[in-house]
Amino acid sequence: MKSLIIEIPENVNENKFRMSIAANLFDQGILSSGQAAKLAGVSKREFLENVGKYGVSIFNESEEDLRAEIDL
Repeated sequence: MKSLIIEIPENVNENKFRMSIAANLFDQGILSSGQAAKLAGVSKREFLENVGKYGVSIFNESEEDLRAEIDL
């Protein structure tokens, strides 16, 4: 596994920063939910429960796809 050191300003919440990065990488399909949870420093369940707060769906369908299905 690779390591990366990132310096962030003191006023940035480290947990939210880690979660934001993990959510983005999960959304792009780069990390699995388990890998993203590990990066965020939370359990997989906690990651999946909170990833929506970062604009990421745990489902593969877009918002438009889901709305189209509801309208059927």
